[in-house]
Amino acid sequence: MKKPLACLALQLLLINVVSGQPSPNTTDALTVPILAYHRFGPTVADSMTVRTSTFAWQLRYLREHGYTVIRLKDYVDYRRGLRPALPARAVVITADDGHRSVYSEMFPLVRQAGIPVTLFIYPSAISHASYALTWDELTELTRSGLFTVESHTYWHPNFHVEKRRLGSAQYTALVCTQLTLSKRVLQQRLGISVDLLAWPYGIYDEQLMNEARAAGYVAAFALAGRPARVSDPLLALPRFLMTDHDVGAAFGRLLGERAEAGQSASFPRARRQP
Repeated sequence: MKKPLACLALQLLLINVVSGQPSPNTTDALTVPILAYHRFGPTVADSMTVRTSTFAWQLRYLREHGYTVIRLKDYVDYRRGLRPALPARAVVITADDGHRSVYSEMFPLVRQAGIPVTLFIYPSAISHASYALTWDELTELTRSGLFTVESHTYWHPNFHVEKRRLGSAQYTALVCTQLTLSKRVLQQRLGISVDLLAWPYGIYDEQLMNEARAAGYVAAFALAGRPARVSDPLLALPRFLMTDHDVGAAFGRLLGERAEAGQSASFPRARRQP
């Protein structure tokens, strides 16, 4: 006698959860764009600056086109088999480094939209570098309930350069310090749990992934210019490096959409800082 379809579906779901594999889902949920920002401002100061007006346009686009901004941890939990499904047209927003403009420019728009954002922070800059957030500002962001803070190593090294410069034992010690000290400082200063990592400059290899796993990270993120897929390793998940050019049809293509008539009619025009 054949089992009812509902029973078969439930059995498949349980098998996926136990095995740590994502459950069957829609195509949109299986391919999730993870957006990586750095800094914001009224003008285009450099290639890593996204104008505040551009970011506002992007958020409006996501809302008007039926996207749901989800927490990065929700995506990771889904990939680990701890969450059975994601909403259709899911997208994730992250911001690296801890630039002060995250507080002054990004925070008001995120608060207005009520969306979750993950910040990847290297703690050595906080309350020290002139461009960086202070610990008080970072605490306020986490207490808003909208921002989650994770690790970006301790002082954002270029691991390619350090591997050439140092001997094997010294390099391994440096990697261990960068991964563990960042985690410890963020947890102590903010009273949070840290288990996600963004690779500085998007650099990773097998050794780095093994060290991250040993340091207690469950997922890590690079920069690869494509959406995250279920086949991607959890310690090398791709993200889109966001620039001020990601508007209009370009933003739609980034999200995996076909060009739409009138899509770019109202996006802001870029101007560089004089």
